[in-house]
Amino acid sequence: MKFSKQFSLYESEATQFINGLKLANPKMEQGQRDGRALLWDKAPIDLEATQRAQESRVKQQAYVYLTKG
Repeated sequence: MKFSKQFSLYESEATQFINGLKLANPKMEQGQRDGRALLWDKAPIDLEATQRAQESRVKQQAYVYLTKG
C-alpha cells in the first residue's frame, strides 16, 4: 500500500522510540538474537534415537498405585 508523498516521511512515536533505543544501545539487537537462539532454536531431531526410545519404553499399568504382591 503506497502512501501519498505527504505521509512518506511519517514515523510513529513507537518507531521513533525503538530507533532511539537501538541508537542508544547498539548491542541490543544481537542480544535479542542470542536470547532467541538460546530459548527457541532447537537442534534437529534424530529420528532413529526417537524410535529406539519409543520402542524401549516399559508400558505402565492401568492403576499405578496397585501393587502386585
